[in-house]
Amino acid sequence: MYRLASRQILRSSSLPLRRSVLLLRTFSITQSRLSSGEPTKLHNILGDGPAPPVQVRKITAGGIELEDGLILPSACIFLDGDVFLWNVPTALWDGWTKEQFEVFEAVVPKPEILILGTGKNVSHPPHSIRMYLNSVGVQLDVMDTWNACTTYNLLSEEGRRVAAALLPTTPRIWKKQS
Repeated sequence: MYRLASRQILRSSSLPLRRSVLLLRTFSITQSRLSSGEPTKLHNILGDGPAPPVQVRKITAGGIELEDGLILPSACIFLDGDVFLWNVPTALWDGWTKEQFEVFEAVVPKPEILILGTGKNVSHPPHSIRMYLNSVGVQLDVMDTWNACTTYNLLSEEGRRVAAALLPTTPRIWKKQS
């Protein structure tokens, strides 16, 4: 009885087989005619242009170190080749408003993308800040500060209009000079 049922299931569920066409092509392991036997040298097509004015060398406990050796101990914004200290509350998202991002409304041309580095861990901003930046015409990408710096370096080397708003991995109070 069991065999009869299984045979009937197999017969009803099997589909007609289609014939496959096997295409053959020759395969050669000989050296290409274009190659002269010497290894191909790679050329960086982006390396011939001018270097971006602001590049991050590394992130340390002391702050964000730029390629020129300058260490930024507190929050900063990279915008159009310039670096600005950024006066923001030390507690992440407590007391933050659209005022911290109004610089992106005034700048011309606007960056295509704003990379927001939120310290050691990724912490997404409140919906109101995201909506404000969207209304200004700036795309927001949120990541930890280390990845934000790496992404900023890459996009700026490609010549993209990119801005970065970076919080240090160790929160510090911004001190105004008198």
